[in-house]
Amino acid sequence: MGEPQGTMTAAPTKRRRSLPAVIFVSPSEPRLRAGWRLILQIVLQSVTLLIVGLVLFAGMQRVINISTASFSSTGMVVTQIAELIAVTLSIFVARRLLDRRSFVSLGLQPGRRSIVDLAVGIGITFLMMGLIFAMEWMLGWLDLTGFAWQVQPVGGVALTVVIFLIVCLLIGWNEELMSRGYHLQTLSSGMTLNWGWILSSSIFGLLHLANPHANWSALAGIVLVGLFLGYAYIRSGQLWLSIGLHTGWNFFEGVVFGFPVSGLPFYHLTHISVSGPGLWTGGDFGPEAGLVLVPALAIGFGLIYAYTRQAESG
Repeated sequence: MGEPQGTMTAAPTKRRRSLPAVIFVSPSEPRLRAGWRLILQIVLQSVTLLIVGLVLFAGMQRVINISTASFSSTGMVVTQIAELIAVTLSIFVARRLLDRRSFVSLGLQPGRRSIVDLAVGIGITFLMMGLIFAMEWMLGWLDLTGFAWQVQPVGGVALTVVIFLIVCLLIGWNEELMSRGYHLQTLSSGMTLNWGWILSSSIFGLLHLANPHANWSALAGIVLVGLFLGYAYIRSGQLWLSIGLHTGWNFFEGVVFGFPVSGLPFYHLTHISVSGPGLWTGGDFGPEAGLVLVPALAIGFGLIYAYTRQAESG
């Protein structure tokens, strides 16, 4: 039977959350708040990196007898392998146990589109770094002094280029999985996408302050680069385009066109001397710390938009 007329059903009372729940637990679902998940992932990554790094470097020193020059490239490979294990493992664990999401849902869906995104990202950065090189050369800020194969055997040059391409691929995976994968998306889950984009890009910039020759203009430039890489993720919904951009950025900036890569000395196919104003060229830190970065980024943003719009319509 129905209720008598005039009677009212009492509205269910909202259960009051305890103070620990308010501090630690997300109000929308039973998992930790975004900030705590991010902190725990960083701690797990740091501990894993320390352990893996010690094991790998200890093993390398025992079994490999290498010169100082080759240790530079080999050491970079080992460092990035250690970061690969630490970053991937810590984010996989955090994604499954803390976020209660799949690892692939970070934007790592495999398939033909992922390969195309990688290739397009690498191609975009070739155009961007080529533009920076051409601008500095035409303005008289850059002198081309030679090429690697003029002072080294061609076979050695080819091998070193392959090694540094592998290094760039590893850096692209490690830093994009961390910054545009876990940082951006975890922060966005606790606030808005725009704030997650801005804050993760700021963290990305701060992490580069430990690099050689870093200063406040370098910080500003790296934050802009972080926004650029984050835009690629936001537009594509996947990390592959960002990984391709990051890989190509380091490879073409350092190996192909001969600039410092965020203050780090890379192997250079092209030997150059930069003498222009540091405000524009970025000085010893490289183009990321100079105003020459701005027109290249403007072109890059436009190319990302055009590519992702075409991909959506196709």
